[in-house]
Amino acid sequence: MRTTSNPAFRNLPTTGGYANFNYGQGQPAAPFGQAPAAPPQTARPMTIDDVVTKTAITLGLAVITGALTYLVGPPAVALALPAAIVGLVISLVIIFKKKVSPALVIAYSAVEGVFLGGISYVIALAVGNPGIIIQAIAGTVGVFAAMLVVYKTGAIRVTPKLTKWIIGAVAGVAVLMLVNLIASFFTPGGLGLRDGGGLAIAFSLLCIGIAAFSFLLDFDAADQAIKGGVDAKFAWYIAFGLMTTLVWLYLEILRLLSYFQSSD
Repeated sequence: MRTTSNPAFRNLPTTGGYANFNYGQGQPAAPFGQAPAAPPQTARPMTIDDVVTKTAITLGLAVITGALTYLVGPPAVALALPAAIVGLVISLVIIFKKKVSPALVIAYSAVEGVFLGGISYVIALAVGNPGIIIQAIAGTVGVFAAMLVVYKTGAIRVTPKLTKWIIGAVAGVAVLMLVNLIASFFTPGGLGLRDGGGLAIAFSLLCIGIAAFSFLLDFDAADQAIKGGVDAKFAWYIAFGLMTTLVWLYLEILRLLSYFQSSD
C-alpha cells in the first residue's frame, strides 16, 4: 500500500492474507476413510460496501450531532473548544492504538460533530449570515464528489511522486499554521494567514486544494486495502481517515467564505 498523508491509515495492514491459498501445504493428510479437516476460519475481507457503510455511519452521526449543537444556540459557543480538544485526544488514541476500535471511531465522529456545530455557529454569528453553513456544506460535498470522479476515471493517477508531493504539501501547511499560531501570540494576526486579508484568502485556497488532493490518497489507500483483502474491520479506519479530511476541507471552505462575508 502506498504511503498516505492521512495518519489515520498508518494502521492499515499492507496485505490481507485471507485468501488462504496455501492451506493444506505441509499439513499431514487425513487418515484413510476420514474426511479432511475443515480449513481454519478466517476473517472476512473488506469490500467497498464495508467502506461505504462505515463512512456513512460516521458522517451521519457527525451531521446529527453537529446540527443539534448548532440548533441549541449560544451554548454551542462554549461547546466548540472542549469538543475540539476531546476530538483531538480520541483521534490520537485511534491513530496509535494497535487494534481497531469501532467505538472510538463512532465517539470521534460524535464529538467532531459537536465541534463543527459549535464552530459553525460561531462563524455564522460573526458574519451575520447563517446561510454560510449551507454554502460550506455544499462546497465540501462538491469537492469530495469531484475528486471521487477524478480518481475513478483516472484523470489524475496516484503515483509515488504525487503521493510524496501531497504529503510534503500537507506537512508544509501544517508547519505554517503552527508558526502563524505562535506568531499571533506576539503580533496581532501573526503572519497574516488567518486575518481575512489577501494572503489569508490565498492560504485558504491553497489548503482547500491540498485537502482536495488528499482525497486521492485516501481513495487509493481504501482501494489498495480492498484489493489486498485486509480484514473488513479495517473499514472503520478508512471511514475515520475520510472523516478527518472532510472536517479539514469543511473548515477551510467555511473560513474562506467568512472572509468574503466580512469584506462585504
